[in-house]
Amino acid sequence: MTPAQAIRAEGGARTAAAEPVLRVDGATKRFGSVLALDNVSLEARKGEVLALLGDNGAGKSTLIKCISGVHQLDQGRITLEGEVATIRSPADARAAGIETVYQDLALFDNLDPSANFYAGRELSAPAWLPRGLRFLKRREMDRATREVLSRLQISLHRHDATVALMSGGQRQAVAVARAVAFARKVVILDEPTAALGVRESREVLNLIGRLREQGNAVILITHNMEHVTALADRAIVMRQGRKVGEIRPTSQNQQDIVALIIGA
Repeated sequence: MTPAQAIRAEGGARTAAAEPVLRVDGATKRFGSVLALDNVSLEARKGEVLALLGDNGAGKSTLIKCISGVHQLDQGRITLEGEVATIRSPADARAAGIETVYQDLALFDNLDPSANFYAGRELSAPAWLPRGLRFLKRREMDRATREVLSRLQISLHRHDATVALMSGGQRQAVAVARAVAFARKVVILDEPTAALGVRESREVLNLIGRLREQGNAVILITHNMEHVTALADRAIVMRQGRKVGEIRPTSQNQQDIVALIIGA
């Protein structure tokens, strides 16, 4: 057993009996005549990486967009730490403690990491003034950003450099760290290693492992089976809008997972 597998096994045993941070029951979503989600349920727990798998069009993106407030469920409910959550917008999801990193990262290339962290959530004073007239607490935002990056062991050559000058792996790390900085309950990662090289992908995978170690509930969407077996404590497989299986991924059952994905 490798060190990564040992950590995963320990984490899986620890979270098996834990109450789910996030629970989705009977998620159903239609777009016109298309049934995108058909009675899908899942649970995500603290200190766990839950892989969400399926071919293109399986319903994965629709499901996370419903959890993230981009879409609203037609039927079903979302529960956070035992309380039913009303999520009608991405702002509602963020306020509830859910942060999502999409493939496009949603970073401002002309801003540095600190400005990207606090875009739309800037710290300012004095509070009695209208928001547009307040002074930005740049030092406080920069200090808090450095603390999060240090906690996640993310090393940047220059903290004041714009994101446009960073490598793909560093940009991905900044986006993930921003999510972690504000996510109180769940971090959702949509194809976090897409378009990255081998070395940069390894750095992002190590970062995801550290998220688990720090007690975050992580939902990981990926097509890379090696990454799934290396990181995920559980995997949920979707096909044609339905949940078709749940499995604990290992290097020995990759073929079984692929069979679920393609319907073999």
